[in-house]
This record gives sequence, structure tokens and C-alpha cells, in this order.
Amino acid sequence: MTGRGFAFAPGELEALGAALSRLERGFADLPSVPDEDAIGNAAQTALLEAAGRMTENYPYFHPLYAGQMLKPPHPVARLAYALALWINPNNHALDGGRASSAMEKEAVAALARLFGWEMHLGHLCGGGTMANLEALWVAGKLTPGKTVVASSQAHYTHRRISAVLGLPFEEIGCDRRGRLDPEALARRLERGGIGAVVATLGTTATGSVDPLPAILELRARHGFRLHADAAYGGYFGLAGNLDVEARHAFDRLGEADSIVIDPHKHGLQPYGCGCVLFRDPSVGALYKHDSPYTYFTSTEMHLGEISLECSRAGASAAALWTTMHVFPLERGGAFARRLEAGREAALELHRRLASDARFLPAFRPELDIAVWVVRGSSATESSARARRVFDEAARRGLHLAVAELPAELFDLAGAGIERDRETVTCLRSVLMKPEHREWIGRIWEILDAAADA
Repeated sequence: MTGRGFAFAPGELEALGAALSRLERGFADLPSVPDEDAIGNAAQTALLEAAGRMTENYPYFHPLYAGQMLKPPHPVARLAYALALWINPNNHALDGGRASSAMEKEAVAALARLFGWEMHLGHLCGGGTMANLEALWVAGKLTPGKTVVASSQAHYTHRRISAVLGLPFEEIGCDRRGRLDPEALARRLERGGIGAVVATLGTTATGSVDPLPAILELRARHGFRLHADAAYGGYFGLAGNLDVEARHAFDRLGEADSIVIDPHKHGLQPYGCGCVLFRDPSVGALYKHDSPYTYFTSTEMHLGEISLECSRAGASAAALWTTMHVFPLERGGAFARRLEAGREAALELHRRLASDARFLPAFRPELDIAVWVVRGSSATESSARARRVFDEAARRGLHLAVAELPAELFDLAGAGIERDRETVTCLRSVLMKPEHREWIGRIWEILDAAADA
């Protein structure tokens, strides 16, 4: 075993075997069927070849992978997911996923309660892109032909989704901390024609949290639909170590009209598992359609009746439901402490970067993402140095990420760096594994050597 999250956790195979035996007993009254799909030599050879190919990946499971938003699923999630594959339920209709549909409804209700919603409409999706598409599709139905706006640091998927839906889209500028600028939004709202505003709680580049209280004040005056893209940051409402402004934003997240959260980011789940939630259940009427060949054995609501997706893996619901029974969504609990550990790691890395003359970090991290420039005489030279450090760190086993960000997010002038371009290539580290807190020393040791190489 080369690191936590890789191979098998202690007792993992035994736990899976016991669970499969319990599952098998539930169907013991069925007549036996000859098994013609035993794993033979050809299958074994193919599996070993596949394992060899998979070693070509970065070690996403290890704390020395501190680049993109890739977090290993918890062992209980992958066990529950694997267990469900013996049934392979489809959560489109109750006929295809009776038990797993019930598990999905329970898990989604728990996610809704995270934002203070007892009444809601929602379901799991293949990921944040599909979840955001559904939220903006509903917004477009309720405010037809009107413009969708999001910050310039919001995920690029919102522009794409708006194009797919045939909705106008505009970007709103950000402040020096990568957050939507409320004053710029107010000026745009005065011109009219805005149907929906996307507030991002946890941008994918820097982990910035849009100022939700200010956006809510603008909604009270202008009446637009407010969608919160909390695909990355949604769970951080449970964290007890947020700064004041981020805390205020998360505390009012339940006032949004729709929310997206991705359990496959911080929720310890395998890909793909996103979730879309609506505060007003009546939007379900927008999904109305007839499918007599799939919805016929139950008068209960089928999840496919409130989803744009059709076939969806019931295994995702089984994995999420099981994980949430081990890690309840409660402040101060074991799950919340994992989030807090990632933020502490980001703050410690930021502190070290800020005290080192070779680096220039951006603003203090709001969640668990740190971003910094490698100093040079100009933005062009800094960008080239960042790529060299990225390569050198990887050669030493530390995997970071590079990002192209607006130059105004960094105090280049104060650092004596000529701003000869509007963007700068910087280094970015997503410290979303709780183990990162204990590994910051080792990460810094490698970064230090890479910067001096």
C-alpha cells in the first residue's frame, strides 16, 4: 500500500464480502442460474493490463497530489458503490431502482436540510454541469428570454449552458479577491433584462465565495432569480473555521432559489455524483412528461419525472446514502472536521508563501485553495518561472496545478513585478484531503527545492 486511499483499506474486502453475502440472502428464493461469466485467464489478463494502464495516472489519492480538485472516495463509499453494482439499479424509474431511489430521496433530503430546507425538490445528477444545467433551465422557463449573469471567475460551464438553452449570458466583473463585484452587478441590473444571477460559493480557480448577503439585497430590489453554484464549496457551511465574510455567505445560502452541490468533490463520493436542489417544489411541474413504458408499477413519484437526465446510476445513491450514515452532516462532526483540516492546510501554505521572498500569494484562502505567483521582473517572467517550478516539483513527486488568472488578483506593483500582460500564470494547490494538513511540511520542502532548482 503506497498511501491512504489507494489499494484496500484494512478489512475492506472482508466488509464487501459480508455485504455481498447479506445481499445474496435477500434473493435466496430465486432459482439458480448457471454462471457463464466466471473470471477466466483472458479476463484476468485484461484486468492486469488495465491496472498497468491506470498507473499512468497521477497519484490522485496521495497527499502529494495537491493540484486539481480530485479527492479519493471514502472506502465506505466505494464499497457501497461496488455492492450496488451486483444489482446495477437505474434511478430513472422505480421499476429500475426501487430501493436505490428511496436511498436517493433520503440522501437528497439530508443535503437540503444542510441549507435549512425541509420542503424542496431535488435529485442527484451525473455532476455539477448537469446540475447547473437543470437549475438554469428552470430559471429560463420562469424568466423566458432574459439574461443569465455570473462573475468572470464563475465556472465556464454557465456560459456554455446558457448557449445550449438559448439564453443570453453576460459576465460581471470581480473584486481583488476573485468574488463577484456587487457594485458592478447593481449597475448592470439598473439596465434591466436580467432573469437569473449565479452566485458562486467556492470558485474553481481560487475557492472564492461570492458576497451572497449583498446579492440578496439586490434581489430584494430587482426581483431576479438567484442560483447558487456551490458545487465545490457547498459543504463548507459545516466548517467552523471560516472567515467572517464567507461565514455570512454560507449562513444565507438557504435563501437562494436553487443550489447545486457536488458530493463527488467534498462529499467523499466517486464520480459522478452531483445534486441540484430547488427551494420551491412547484418547479417540478416544469418537468412534466409522459413515459408510459417506464412509469407503470407505482403511483409514487419516479425520480425521472423531476430530472432532465434519464438513466442514472443507482449505485451513486447507494454510495452517498451509506457514506452519510457514517458521516452525518453536522457541525463539529467528523465530516466537518475533514473540511476544517483542508482549510487549515491552505492557510498554513498561504502563510509560508507570504513570508517567502520567492513567492507572491493572492488573497487569504476562503476555503481550501491556495494560489500564488513565482516572483520575477515581469508578469511574463513570473509566468515562465511558475511553469518551471511546476515541472520541477512534479519531478520530485509533488503535483501542483497551473492557472492563468487576472493579474489584478495579485499585488504585482507592490512586489515590483511589471504588469506587462493582463493575466499571469500562477501555481495553484487544492488542499482538499484532510491529510494535507499534516503533509504541508513535506509539500513545502519539495516546493522549496523546486523553486531553487
